Amino acid sequence: MNEIASQDTSLTAVKRAMGNREIAEGQARTAVLERRYEAPIKDVWDAITTPDRVNRFFLPVSGDLRAGGSYAFEGQASGKILVCDPPHLLRLEWTPPGDRGYSDQVEVRLTSDGPDATWLVLEHASVADVFRNDPDTGCYGVGTGWEGPLHYLGEYLRGVLPDRPSTEWYTFDETEELRLANHRGREWAKIEAQHAGGSDNG
Repeated sequence: MNEIASQDTSLTAVKRAMGNREIAEGQARTAVLERRYEAPIKDVWDAITTPDRVNRFFLPVSGDLRAGGSYAFEGQASGKILVCDPPHLLRLEWTPPGDRGYSDQVEVRLTSDGPDATWLVLEHASVADVFRNDPDTGCYGVGTGWEGPLHYLGEYLRGVLPDRPSTEWYTFDETEELRLANHRGREWAKIEAQHAGGSDNG
C-alpha cells in the first residue's frame, strides 16, 4: 500500500493527443497529456509550483519564481514564467540547455473534479521537430519524456515518495526506462500519425 507504484500503472492513465497552437516562436505543434489525480486542486498546484515539493518528484528548481520572473530546472530547461494564475494555469518558456536559437512553451492547466480530485493537462508546444517517436531507431519525443514526471507527481501526491529530493532516491534503470520509452513511444507514434492525417483536430 505504501510502496511506490510501477510506472506501468500509469501507461493507461494518460490521455495523449497532439494539436497546434501559436506561440512566440510562431505556429507550433503540441503534445498534450491529461491525467486525473486524487488530490485537491490547491494541493496539486502547490506541488507543481513550490520548489521544495517539485524536487521531490521532478528536479531541483531555482529562480525568481513569479509571473514575469524566471526559473531553471537543474540540467533540464530554463526560461521565463509567462503566466502564473493559481491554482489553474502555469505557462513557461521552455529552453533546454545549449543554444538552439528558439524556445518551446510548456503550459499546465488544472481543473477541479469535485473537492478531492484534479484534472491536469500538460501541453508542450514547439516549432521544432521534437515530437517524432520511432522506438526502432531510439527516437523519443517530448510527450514520451513527460510521462515519467507525471507518474511520479501522482506517487508524490499519494504520499509514498521519500520526503527528500528525487536526486537522492531515484535510481536510473536503463533497461526499464528503455522498455517504458518503447511502449510510450509507440503510443505517441500512433497519435502523431493520426494528427498528421488530420484526424486529430487539436
